[in-house]
Amino acid sequence: MKKQQPQISEDKILEASWELLGEGGIEKFSMRRLADRLGIQAPSLYWYFKSKQNLYQRLANQVSKVILEEFQSEGDWKEQLTELAVTVRSVLSRYPCSTQIMMMTLPHEPDIIRFTNRMLLCVESTPLEQEQKIQVITTLVNYVYYFVLDDYQHNRNISVILKDKETPPGEEMIRLLDSMKETDAGLFRRMFTNGLFEVMGTDRAFEFGLKLILLGVEQVIKEQVK
Repeated sequence: MKKQQPQISEDKILEASWELLGEGGIEKFSMRRLADRLGIQAPSLYWYFKSKQNLYQRLANQVSKVILEEFQSEGDWKEQLTELAVTVRSVLSRYPCSTQIMMMTLPHEPDIIRFTNRMLLCVESTPLEQEQKIQVITTLVNYVYYFVLDDYQHNRNISVILKDKETPPGEEMIRLLDSMKETDAGLFRRMFTNGLFEVMGTDRAFEFGLKLILLGVEQVIKEQVK
């Protein structure tokens, strides 16, 4: 009896893609691995997606759609940008490798365009020039992307170190710092031993960085209206 081929759809392919990205990261992701996960031959995937890049575009479009659904902010430009940043960070943190995918794709999908347009609307009421408005959005979204990406990569690095070594990475770092001269590592050593680096990746750190950006935009607006 001929074995029946598994039923697949675009939604199932996207779901399986997120699973693989969560398990092995974007470095190990391939159409062949995806096909194996779905129980099909790799050429079958190309009926739905012309290439891996095309698949990435659709994954980015899906993330953009979720952001749009969850971003419900009202208020002035600062309140909208704050809620936008919080929403983008929240969604990206739930979809593995989504930050890398968003950075690797172009706005050639409808929801990515809607997402970009919605970001621009946040600053449309300001007296900034059009190119400045685009720069504000670019700066903000890049901050969020790199914040999420840095936290993701840091956790992956720690996991690898813990697997390969018996000594906790914190103890190894202290030994290294203690072996260095005060002029070379003194300030870094004091900050590290006081636990200040544990703040990295936290809500507190995210909010402070966001505050710096918004204060900078506010200052530019004040100079603009003088």
